[in-house]
Amino acid sequence: MKVILLKEVEKVGKMFEIKTVKNGYARNFLIPNGLAKPATREAIKWVEMQREILEKKAEEELKKVQETVSKIDGLEVLISVKIGEENQLFEKITAQKIAEKIKELGYKVDKKQITLEKPIDAIGEYPVKIKFADNLEADIKIIITEEKE
Repeated sequence: MKVILLKEVEKVGKMFEIKTVKNGYARNFLIPNGLAKPATREAIKWVEMQREILEKKAEEELKKVQETVSKIDGLEVLISVKIGEENQLFEKITAQKIAEKIKELGYKVDKKQITLEKPIDAIGEYPVKIKFADNLEADIKIIITEEKE
């Protein structure tokens, strides 16, 4: 029996794929659980429309990500922190702290996207990579300075 998968089904296929499965599997499991529907002509037309909608959404998302990457690339982020007598930082600068600072500047970045080998623990300038969807990356510079009281 040919069915259209409505959700990704392990070892069968991905969403909106047309697959041939055994009749009993389709009637007793896939269709009753809302995982698939019979592949009729109308259903196939519906799937093609759904694929087009998904492709348009994916293109729009890619454009948004590309715009964000182009805005963020080359950005210099200044972070002021308290410093001890021997120029040691009172707190380490982590990916979380960098993400919060970037959000304050108006960009949406998650800490998981920030590539930081180890937390920053000294004054200076540090290059940091931010990874986005579709293998897009932005290089920014983190500048750590002493907080003036």
